[in-house]
Amino acid sequence: MSATSNIRQAIQNLNPKKIHSLGERPLNIALYAATPGHYHDIEEYLLGGLTQGRRQESLAALHRGPDPSRALDFDLAIYDESVIAPRRSLVFRRDRPEEFVREVLTEHEDDLGVALARSFTPFRVPFAKQVIRRTSRENALFSLATALPDVIPSVFELPWAVTEFASDTAVLTANQVRMAFLLAAASDRETGYREQKNEIASVIGGAFGWRALARQLIGKVPFGGGLIPKAAIAYAATRLVGVSLERYYRVGYIYTRDERSQIYTEAYERGKGIVSQVLKRVRPDLWEKHAAKMEPNGRG
Repeated sequence: MSATSNIRQAIQNLNPKKIHSLGERPLNIALYAATPGHYHDIEEYLLGGLTQGRRQESLAALHRGPDPSRALDFDLAIYDESVIAPRRSLVFRRDRPEEFVREVLTEHEDDLGVALARSFTPFRVPFAKQVIRRTSRENALFSLATALPDVIPSVFELPWAVTEFASDTAVLTANQVRMAFLLAAASDRETGYREQKNEIASVIGGAFGWRALARQLIGKVPFGGGLIPKAAIAYAATRLVGVSLERYYRVGYIYTRDERSQIYTEAYERGKGIVSQVLKRVRPDLWEKHAAKMEPNGRG
């Protein structure tokens, strides 16, 4: 009951309306190309796969060849490879457009990422991957930090306030729910507690299973050896939630049981590697104890 109350209170601190507003943010994007055909190539790449209504709305955000002196007035200025672009500009190359998407998200994930993914399909999967990767890492490091309170400031900070009453399970679950809001908004789906009640219920229900497994592990492995598996579970569980939601929002159904098992196994191993490197840096004494328990083949 205490854990349930903590989760409920932690989730109530989230603001899905704020995330929804990020997706609804109006975009104004300047395009520069040498010919109408080159403009058309950029537009078709960005607008491909959209419904007719969404396509018209997103097309209105694209502006062909505005006065170059006003380029800074736009959210983005995209230069086709057919024209000479200013230094450090975003250049669209037809043979590798995914590089352009990656460059845009690297520079503008926080301020424009949700809106770009909602409006233009090429940004959806890359943005979702970034959100899932970041949230999984945050949860893994928070799980580690709860056992090592002295390293919290040097490890990371969650992007939203964590109240004093929140348990580690509540924080991890709330961060997963926040991820669900972001993925829905980026996928042009309805965002909010009521709109995503089934997804949120699934996240909360799964939290208790991961919590029990993590506590069992850390209780059985002495001398801090269970820290890495515990945090790796937080990473793997969050990643599994994220990729399942992304697939559901994208194609309408989730992975099979066998596929989820494989995703979890791979994510667990990846999580162990991430957490191990952090622990080695912030608490080499505990890391050495963990390493001493490693099997000869290098696996814990």
